[in-house]
Amino acid sequence: MSDVIGQVREVVMERAGCRLRAWVCGPETAPLVVLVHGATMDHRMFDAQVAPLLEAGYRVMTTDLRGHGVSKPIGLVPVQVSDLAEDVLALVDEVAADRFVVVGQSLGAYVAQDLVLRYPRRILALGVIGATCTTAPISRAELVLLRSSLLWFRWWPYGHLQGLMATSLAISPGVRAYAREAMGALSKQEFLVVWGAVTRVPRPRPGYRIEHPLLLTHGDQDRTGTISRSAPAWAARDPRARYEVIPHARHNANQDSPAFFNRVLVEFLVEHAPAGRAR
Repeated sequence: MSDVIGQVREVVMERAGCRLRAWVCGPETAPLVVLVHGATMDHRMFDAQVAPLLEAGYRVMTTDLRGHGVSKPIGLVPVQVSDLAEDVLALVDEVAADRFVVVGQSLGAYVAQDLVLRYPRRILALGVIGATCTTAPISRAELVLLRSSLLWFRWWPYGHLQGLMATSLAISPGVRAYAREAMGALSKQEFLVVWGAVTRVPRPRPGYRIEHPLLLTHGDQDRTGTISRSAPAWAARDPRARYEVIPHARHNANQDSPAFFNRVLVEFLVEHAPAGRAR
């Protein structure tokens, strides 16, 4: 991390068989922005976002979700997205933040949606990078495809899968190298446990709307699932959504195109959770 970040506090917590770790920096009186990484990634995927957020006056938390990075062992099996959300909330409580902004990428965005669904009073605003809406209708074919993916991955050679996923996640060779390294921190069994949580994400809720300020983003070259195809309808559904397509980016859009993404994110936060307001 760069010098602009200043002192970083590491938060360590035992929960459900896992030694969770998070990192917090910035003034304690500033609004807290929690950055939640995607499946098989870790807290480092937001390295390019931390300094700009601090410079804009925010307090920032990054974390390794259970089973990822240095949050080991995975502990609770099977893992649900709601379990990951409870982990994040416990870490936020540990740093004595009441309301906070949550920004998630892919699996992290599913965690963020679970938090805003079940704990709406705790959330100031929500940011999504490269994810589908968990509460939107899903076709039977899409659901079968999602659920069956766990079976494919069981027999897929893990080394080959790592390379294939890294290529699909990013355009930048450096980001691809990071993604492969981060995925290598999970055993294949840990990966299957995490992916099992992804396959159980959909929870259609007819009539539900996210009433919070919502920043909805994905890379212009993100071909993951139905993300880019379904995003416009999601943006139209929720009344306070801002929809941005990140140029020159795939699934890890905040890493592929950090300057563009950071500008959009800071603009969104300044509008909806200005750093000058009291917690």
